Amino acid sequence: MRPFPELPAGFRFGAATAAYQIEGAHDLDGRGPSIWDTFSHTPGRTLGGATGDTACDHYHRYREDIALLRRLGVDDYRFSIAWPRLLPQGTGPVNAKGLDFYDRLIDDLLAAGVAPTVTLYHWDLPQSLETLSGSGSAAGGGWRVRETAEAFAQYAALAAERYGDRVERWITLNEPYCSAFVGYAEGRHAPGAEEGRGALAAAHHLLVAHGLAVRALRAAGAREIGITLNLDRIHAASAHPEDQAALRRAEVLHNEVWTEPLLAGRYPAHEDETWAGLADGPWRLPGDLELIGAPLDFLGVNFYRPVTVAAAPHRAADPRLRTAVDIGVTELDPYGTRHTTMGWPVVPEAFTELLCGLHARHPRLPPIWITENGSAETDTVGPDGRIHDTARIDYLADHLAAVAAAVAAGVDVRGYYAWSLLDNFEWARGYDQRFGLVHVDYDTLTRTPKDSYHWYRGLITAHRARTEETTP
Repeated sequence: MRPFPELPAGFRFGAATAAYQIEGAHDLDGRGPSIWDTFSHTPGRTLGGATGDTACDHYHRYREDIALLRRLGVDDYRFSIAWPRLLPQGTGPVNAKGLDFYDRLIDDLLAAGVAPTVTLYHWDLPQSLETLSGSGSAAGGGWRVRETAEAFAQYAALAAERYGDRVERWITLNEPYCSAFVGYAEGRHAPGAEEGRGALAAAHHLLVAHGLAVRALRAAGAREIGITLNLDRIHAASAHPEDQAALRRAEVLHNEVWTEPLLAGRYPAHEDETWAGLADGPWRLPGDLELIGAPLDFLGVNFYRPVTVAAAPHRAADPRLRTAVDIGVTELDPYGTRHTTMGWPVVPEAFTELLCGLHARHPRLPPIWITENGSAETDTVGPDGRIHDTARIDYLADHLAAVAAAVAAGVDVRGYYAWSLLDNFEWARGYDQRFGLVHVDYDTLTRTPKDSYHWYRGLITAHRARTEETTP
């Protein structure tokens, strides 16, 4: 068994999930449809036509999953609230049964000694907001329009009023890069759009939604508020000027769209170069930067793999901007290393570089929480009934060691949440990618802890024993 990385006293360990990936019960007890319900039910959008209709059936089996968390020994559990379960139309009438479900989940977590960390938005936008009539956008509603950001603030206020007495840590958005660019530009995620200006508007309105939600959460007395970003450690393929320019554009697309407004109070320096001046659209209003850049209590960071980029033929400066990801960049894979079943290279030192780079570039950087990190592997149930996922244990051990190295270098990292507690619906990849510490048989929904679950439990136990012995 791999040795355990050593992290400081007070460091917290957790596991993470997301509502649409595990809950199921997509049309029960008043829940409204989300853009992921629509997307996954559209032929050809997901692998094998998979949907989250049942997923892991966490909605009915949440007590079983809380028991798994308790036995795992985690300090925290990061989960998301399904916006359409609370507000089936995105705004308007509140669904009492949806509110009650999360009451039960939170109360049972606390009874099990597990602190809830709540993500308000993990991609399941109410479908009614995506098809918002009278939105003023020819392409439709959703994150293209400011009304959705305003609706999100109302939803955040509702959640904080109901659960704020028991939830210490709130995350406004999960990976807005995926919502804006994978969903509205690449079309690989819901709502499946391939747009230029629409995706840039979506990116900005997501940030506005975050700022409005922070204001609403503060007004409700929320204790700790942050946002989760999937930031990339990006390298250029060479020192050639064209590749260096491609690196600048990739940094804007992947990272600086979010970090500059949130942490530095400005828009990215190279956004005009990246999008031919089209990012500064009519969706930006006076006062937005001040709203977006309100101080955070923490920054959530999701990390899985590094990226290497080279120059590609750059699209012409065209106001129609075919898609917002068409920026003259191609991704290469020079990593002579193992890859997960997602095809992602395993380069733990890039994690340290990313965290140290954030620390060096942003004087206003708040404490960091690693809100997702994990690996998809080929998991099979052996003759002994166990899942011997040695590759995942190696991944977790090496990436936790990378976090420890960043902490030793002076980066204030407070906690680490493994992705994921359960095997689950992996978005457009359906059910062919398994990230869980716990194996889920999708036919029977039987949960079986993998060897990585037992290793992570051992790590948490050893950490507590070591830090309790050394704490004065």
